Amino acid sequence: MIEPFCSTSKEQTEIPKLTRNLTHGLTTPSFLMSSTSLLRVAARAQPSTFFRANGLRSLTPRSSNAMYAVPALIATSGSTYSFSTSSIRRSDKEEGGHGHEESFEEFTARYEKEFDQVQDVFELQRNLNNAFAYDLVPSPSVLTAALKAARRVNDFPTAVRIFEGIKAKVENRGQYDQYLEELKPLREELGVSLKEDLYPEEAK
Repeated sequence: MIEPFCSTSKEQTEIPKLTRNLTHGLTTPSFLMSSTSLLRVAARAQPSTFFRANGLRSLTPRSSNAMYAVPALIATSGSTYSFSTSSIRRSDKEEGGHGHEESFEEFTARYEKEFDQVQDVFELQRNLNNAFAYDLVPSPSVLTAALKAARRVNDFPTAVRIFEGIKAKVENRGQYDQYLEELKPLREELGVSLKEDLYPEEAK
């Protein structure tokens, strides 16, 4: 049984606003902290750039320091996902090697391990930035590990922001609802609120 977050009022929990990554002209969720707030947020991308329900598409990392390009995730009915062909690890390619192809399963296992090892807020937000930097939505198992890590370091705002990251990545409300349904037991166990529940006036 995981201890839930302490009861937090809307005034105590400031959900960060959205900002734009001007370097790449793209928008990705950002979880890095600043000295004035617990949480920094990056922008919501246009839905069509993330999820393609009618086909597979290639992708590249959204941040220049990302090491891997991983397959695009396609949501289907239930909890079944499919992905495109794997891609080459950039660092190996740049070093003249044969390169390492990372499948979506390997990507998922890597980030599950990363979040399981998180011991402070910086590590949590760095891993979230990296995981959300790709043109896919992380699997529910990765998001479960991220939420547990947020609880472990007692970072309620980032836990709320994880769901904002999901919402920014998916193509439509139906896909977002699928993730909410999948993560609902853990979210209720941890006492994590959704931004639309904390700020219903902004959701209108």
